[in-house]
Amino acid sequence: MQCDYFDAGVCRSCTRMGTPYERQLDDKQAGVAATLAGVVPAGAWAPAQASPESGFRNKAKLAVGGRPGEVTLGILDGDRRGVDLRHCGLHEPALHAALPLLADAVDDLRLEPYDVPTRRGELKYLLVTRSPDGELMLRVVLRTDRDLERVRAAVPVLRERLPHLRVVTVNLHPEHKAVLEGDTEVVLTEGPQGADLPMRLAGLTLHLPPRSFFQTNTAVGAALYEQARAWVDEASPREVLDLYCGVGGFALAAATATRAPEVVRGVEVSAEAVDGARRSAAELGLPRIRFEAGDVDVADPDLLGDADLVVVNPPRRGIGALAPAIERSGVRHVVYSSCQAASLARDLAAMPSYGVRAARLFDMFPQTGHHEVAVRLERERA
Repeated sequence: MQCDYFDAGVCRSCTRMGTPYERQLDDKQAGVAATLAGVVPAGAWAPAQASPESGFRNKAKLAVGGRPGEVTLGILDGDRRGVDLRHCGLHEPALHAALPLLADAVDDLRLEPYDVPTRRGELKYLLVTRSPDGELMLRVVLRTDRDLERVRAAVPVLRERLPHLRVVTVNLHPEHKAVLEGDTEVVLTEGPQGADLPMRLAGLTLHLPPRSFFQTNTAVGAALYEQARAWVDEASPREVLDLYCGVGGFALAAATATRAPEVVRGVEVSAEAVDGARRSAAELGLPRIRFEAGDVDVADPDLLGDADLVVVNPPRRGIGALAPAIERSGVRHVVYSSCQAASLARDLAAMPSYGVRAARLFDMFPQTGHHEVAVRLERERA
């Protein structure tokens, strides 16, 4: 992949830019395998799941800089000033085409971009997600509600310029912190279908609420869910528990396996994500699956229940105290999807009763050193 921004030195976020993709994938596989060498046998690795090397991101996270009427959409430089990256080649083609139109609409609104050094201004970020059906979700992150009504009044114009715009929200982020969003979300496009963005992949329709996590790479995310479904078929469990379940991708994949379990449960700390997962289950007509809001990190002794297969997809820090809880349990199989091989290695070391039967790298993030790796564990001793 060639990138004008990288060549000009204005953006170095893609640390592997310019390296042939085949070499990137080989290097990433070798690095992950080396990190996990003490817990994942060399023979357990399946071929890595590759990605398109460009045009793969379904989400644009754009810091807003510049001034009213002349905004920049992209990142902030070392002096915390805006760098415009609206033509970044990582975004899916339809998302890539939408961003200049969105920038023009924001210019017309003449909102004042938030200036980090002086802590003045209102418009902090634009977060834009595209579904496989081509629909868009736009989240406008503001410091206060001062311009909320101005954004609300602009929704018809935004939809005229972006006909596939399904969901528009304002997120209020009053704190001066290096995080993308605050706790308050105001939905501006209420309708009979709610504020969810349907994401159709791997034979599922997942409903994505505004403040919920979803894999950034739709094609590789679909492959990850398909792999998990295949591993559930191999294990043929009676009950599956999906922890850190988000909008329910792994749980729903398990529930639609050829040899589907009798019971599937999902637990997720975000109530909004749980609502989306429940909607997906209802649409699929899956009465044997249920989702609940709860803090998985608490590692409640009763959390695992009677599950004989547990799926975990934690943040980068890993599952922590949950690993010894699983080690002490009667769980026979574990499917672990990780975005940090080092924390995965630590967690697997805390579960010595399990052996790794299969492992696979999923390249969610070409042009970078970031990775996603999934492993299938089976209990070898009581």
